Amino acid sequence: MAGIKIDGKEIAQTVKDRVKRAVEELKSQGINPCLATILVGDNPASATYVKNKHQACKEVGISTKDHKLDAGTTQIQLNEIIENLNNDKSVHGILVQLPLPDQLDEFTTTSRISPLKDVDGLTPHNAGLLAMKKAALVACTPSGVMEMFEYYNIDLEGKNVVLINRSNLVGKPLYHLLLEKNATVTTCHSKTKNLKELCQSADIVITAVGDRSRFILTPDMIKEGAVVIDVAISRFQEKLVGDSDYDQIIQKASYATPVPGGVGPMTVAMLLKNTVTAASLSSQIGR
Repeated sequence: MAGIKIDGKEIAQTVKDRVKRAVEELKSQGINPCLATILVGDNPASATYVKNKHQACKEVGISTKDHKLDAGTTQIQLNEIIENLNNDKSVHGILVQLPLPDQLDEFTTTSRISPLKDVDGLTPHNAGLLAMKKAALVACTPSGVMEMFEYYNIDLEGKNVVLINRSNLVGKPLYHLLLEKNATVTTCHSKTKNLKELCQSADIVITAVGDRSRFILTPDMIKEGAVVIDVAISRFQEKLVGDSDYDQIIQKASYATPVPGGVGPMTVAMLLKNTVTAASLSSQIGR
């Protein structure tokens, strides 16, 4: 018997509905939530992502400021723009679209963002707060995954979770969020030995490799009734795919996310939520 599809679009809409109500409440207090985005270069995929984020903001009443920079932008120039946005009291959230051109350093760039406006949750300050269970702004994709668990009442306490990703954007923040819910988390990566056996023993498998030429999560790698969260998205043989084939995985899993339509919509929804949270925080400290 097939498992239950975790519908990211449905959950994302519930988050957007909550955000819209929060935006209306903030506006009634004279606060107009605003997200500033920075896109460096002309990467088509990045441009599409930014466009989608602006559209989502418009749907819930969040204002946006769009900064499109030349591919040759220097680190000094980018730092100056970020600093200006840090000091702009009308801006509550700052998002630098990744990846950046080779001459720009990702850590240097994200570290310049004010922690109070860090809607991607990537600054060292907010990453540290997350490790201490004190973060208000958490990376969007990991917090979206946690929202999925909550929506479907999937209990994490005491569960064995295999997390196939160790990036600052997904794996590391998700590790801390899962620990907060008392899960037992094994973080796996390209150097992990016996990955198949580890997955087979897991109650929950979260995979975010994003390269079908290197890794595919197949049904024989999970146990009967496992929960599978597929965070990855890439283009393979002219199709958008994740790390697993949903139609096969769902025949064995109790819950699973499709790609597209799973985690993807949640990432944008949580960005909106973080922007409203940042606007609320700014009002509390007079910014």
